[in-house]
Amino acid sequence: MSEELVKIQNLKTSFRIKDDYYAAVDDVTLSVNKNEVLAIVGESGSGKSALAFSVMGLHNRAKIEGDIYFKDQNIPKLSPAKLNQMRGDDMAMIFQDPLTALNPLMTIGDQISETLFLHNKNLSKEKRRERVIDLLNQVGIPRPEYIYDQYPHELSGGMRQRVIIAIAIANKPELLIADEPTTALDVTIQAQILDLIRELKEDMDAGVILITHDLGVVAEMADRVAVMYAGQIVEIADVHSLFENPLHPYTRSLLNSVPNADEVQDKLHVIQGIVPSLQYLPRKGCRFASRIPWIDESAHEENPEMHEVRPGHFVRCTCHSQFYFPEENKEEHSDGIS
Repeated sequence: MSEELVKIQNLKTSFRIKDDYYAAVDDVTLSVNKNEVLAIVGESGSGKSALAFSVMGLHNRAKIEGDIYFKDQNIPKLSPAKLNQMRGDDMAMIFQDPLTALNPLMTIGDQISETLFLHNKNLSKEKRRERVIDLLNQVGIPRPEYIYDQYPHELSGGMRQRVIIAIAIANKPELLIADEPTTALDVTIQAQILDLIRELKEDMDAGVILITHDLGVVAEMADRVAVMYAGQIVEIADVHSLFENPLHPYTRSLLNSVPNADEVQDKLHVIQGIVPSLQYLPRKGCRFASRIPWIDESAHEENPEMHEVRPGHFVRCTCHSQFYFPEENKEEHSDGIS
């Protein structure tokens, strides 16, 4: 049986806009196990990064409600000093933009060495340098002795991303959060980065939270998937169940938007509308209802809840049982006429 590493219960992360607080993460309950990749997928603005920053305790001005248990400690209740001790040691994050995550005035070697020093002050300068060289080798950076003295702007995007991964794994964390780790990288480098994260997970027996909007990455990397929309989790399942039998209209719409090489398509499927802004996000009823207007209002719950439709497969709102795509419906009618 898998050992639970992180348990998130009824998490609500709210940001202040003028005089009111608005929840970007709204009543989220999730768990992550050791040696497991949990992918969190959804459009931009769904609350994925806000959730990740909440787990890492990186929000400065947000109002955090609910619990995030990691190693029997409740992250929102910890002092800044305790959080600093845990971050980079017990848990670490691979940030989305390596150029902004790295200090432009420090060499690559010094930035990785600093992470080691902060959590192991007994390590000598020589030992730290050896460890940094080993880490650069581990993440597949050629000529590590040379790269040690380079600055971030002297490296390519893929190399910078590898440096960010080296910093994240320097102290062998038990929890690794990867926030869009392959954004803006070419396909070859993307594959190398994903292979690297998978190898590190297995080597360190770490739990990984992978945040992405790329369903190809999800299919390749994830053990379980949580689909997030407008601050809520709308579906959770193991990766095979989710791709073979997606239930929530949003999940089905996302998968339907991916081009299929085996089918001839006149046009790509487009999900109507956009994710509502934080201020105008509907707080009652099904949050996806406005983007599927052809589904009758009676199909939606007033206060949508997560339902376990089969072991380990949860879906929010009853609208999934009556959902169809308009083009499917038209085809059925045309078949009947002919």
